[in-house]
Amino acid sequence: MKNITSFFRVIYIWLGEGIDKISLWAISKGFGWMLALFLSLPHRKRMSHNNGIGATGWVEIVDQPEFPEHDFFVAGRRYPARIRHASISFLDDAMNCFRSISIKFSYHHFDSPFDLELNTGERSAFWSVASFFKFANLGKEKWGVSEVEFLRKYPDGEFGCVKALRRNPSSFYNMHYFSKTPFYFIGKDGIKRYAKYRVIPDDREAETGIIVDPSLEDLANQRILPYENRGRNYLKYEYEDRVKKQALTYLLSIQLRTACDDDDPEIFNNMVPWNEEIFPWHDLALIHIDRTLDWRDSTRTTFSVNNMPKSLGVLPAKSIYDYNSLNYMRSHSEIARKARMFSYKLWGMVPPIPDNDNRNVDEWGV
Repeated sequence: MKNITSFFRVIYIWLGEGIDKISLWAISKGFGWMLALFLSLPHRKRMSHNNGIGATGWVEIVDQPEFPEHDFFVAGRRYPARIRHASISFLDDAMNCFRSISIKFSYHHFDSPFDLELNTGERSAFWSVASFFKFANLGKEKWGVSEVEFLRKYPDGEFGCVKALRRNPSSFYNMHYFSKTPFYFIGKDGIKRYAKYRVIPDDREAETGIIVDPSLEDLANQRILPYENRGRNYLKYEYEDRVKKQALTYLLSIQLRTACDDDDPEIFNNMVPWNEEIFPWHDLALIHIDRTLDWRDSTRTTFSVNNMPKSLGVLPAKSIYDYNSLNYMRSHSEIARKARMFSYKLWGMVPPIPDNDNRNVDEWGV
């Protein structure tokens, strides 16, 4: 009798895990198709990051890596590069926004052997697919006031916004950007590790835009400040002027930890940074940028977590509550990116963000 009970318990657990994985797959695929059919194709939009500027140059892996040898990150190897900075998810650079840098080891606008997408702050506003949909559902953004209900209900999300939002930075260049959710790193030694990535200015220019001790109201009110004298596109203009005057160099770093059979799920939580004394940052590569792209090429530039070697790819996820489910969902949203690229052929390129339009609007003009 005891053996029969144990057998049915195993079957019950196995079925539950199977249903969780199927649900995650269906939601991720459905989300990608929803974006494609109702956002990307008819409106020629990304889900976010529509307000940005691209640039090109090259990436060079450091000469003496302090991380385990890897077939892709070979010492001294040089790759072409295309990057894109963006303010998320508003069309006004002077608003209180998340900021990002995305990197392609390629000159191509879509194809690449390796892509990275990083945002400001070591923590995020959400930590799984389930929390992402809560974030979206409770957002209720109106004229630059957003996420009030979410921030009140989820203190972790509030703390993540404290760490990640940036108001009135002086440049895209001097902010610090983090991948947050880890990826695989399987080097030549065959040992499975997890990796996080960070991008900072190579000259260590001081980071700007950090909000000191904000209240919940400060976080939710992402509107431009009263009597704001910075223009709607000031960050993009500043970056363009900066690159014209002098080529820029970023430092790409990597943080590694060895995988174990009994890994604590919290090590995958993008709300919990790894201890830098135990898991230090190692220099990985220098990113040299010497030319900015026009609006058309910047807008066409697209990034994907699928653009990685398998030894550096997305970690598996078990359910919508799994911390790795965010990258899993991103990896299953490729159809939305392709639909947006196709929409440009059908309807033409979206126009640049005008300087003299309404302020305090999101990417839907609300």
